[in-house]
Amino acid sequence: MKKSDFYYHLPEELIAQTPIEPRNHSRLLLLDKNSGHIGHDRFYNLKSYLKPGDCLILNNTRVIPARLFGTRTDNNAVVEFVLLSQKSAKVWEALAGPGKKAKPGYRFNFGNGLMKAEVIDVLEGGNRLIEFAYDGNFYNILDRIGQMPLPHYIKQKLENKERYQTVYSKELGSAAAPTAGLHFTLEMLDELKSMGINIGYVTLHVGLGTFRPVKVERIEEHKMHSEHYYMPKETADLINDTKRRGGRVICVGTTSCRTVETVASLGEIKECSGDTSIFIYPGYIFKCMDGLITNFHLPESTLIMLVAAFAGYENTMNAYKVAVQEKYRFYSFGDAMFIY
Repeated sequence: MKKSDFYYHLPEELIAQTPIEPRNHSRLLLLDKNSGHIGHDRFYNLKSYLKPGDCLILNNTRVIPARLFGTRTDNNAVVEFVLLSQKSAKVWEALAGPGKKAKPGYRFNFGNGLMKAEVIDVLEGGNRLIEFAYDGNFYNILDRIGQMPLPHYIKQKLENKERYQTVYSKELGSAAAPTAGLHFTLEMLDELKSMGINIGYVTLHVGLGTFRPVKVERIEEHKMHSEHYYMPKETADLINDTKRRGGRVICVGTTSCRTVETVASLGEIKECSGDTSIFIYPGYIFKCMDGLITNFHLPESTLIMLVAAFAGYENTMNAYKVAVQEKYRFYSFGDAMFIY
């Protein structure tokens, strides 16, 4: 298939700039992947479309305030870094801002000296390896001086950092939020559990590669970014038990989907961890997932390709057309879709 097959026109005013309050009052488009039938509701009514014995798989990764602004120690030039992944105790791979301000050997100050850093290498593709020096807990300092690395299409400043976290976020390590989960409240999760809906957690640390555009016209030639995942034993057991009992495994977000399908492709759902670069696009045969809760994604992105693989290409593009016509809110802070 061609990248251009996944293009749709989105008026700029439909790109959500701020999260809705309360979290679960976003709109919910319902898509039957077999018939293509479309319905409309609110997210807090998700319970009406779930059955006892179903299980929801949520990604419990937590976004770090990975965007750092600092100054070079020799000339006070301003530099920006976005932390991508931790390589060792004090070494991180980072995306450097524009300009030639981050060569190996260059040193920087952050937060008026709370943290210092030195560039130790430039990697293929231009990312930097940075070694930090600091006193105390790295994440506590980062929480004080870092900013959330919001997607480029969000222009407004986020006043409350927690609104770019899911209420169940736990494992630090993401550079972007698993946004389908932003719609849940703790009260809603408790209500679903009381109805016999089981909840399982996986971890996939979302990298900024999730926003990387597809540059090749033939999508099969696209090289997917790699992200670290962990499937706990209790979640693996829950998935296997759900399947045995005839329940549905419903992934909340494309990151949960990629984790579950990665593990399933290994031949058995069991506790494991590793790095995945799985690329799911039309023609992919799903091995585990029975339902998907997701936001509305950018045109020509790997995320809309994943949705089309599950819901069917025609169904997906028609659902997006309807969502635009009905003025749904799009992208990270936007509305949700439940594909079943």
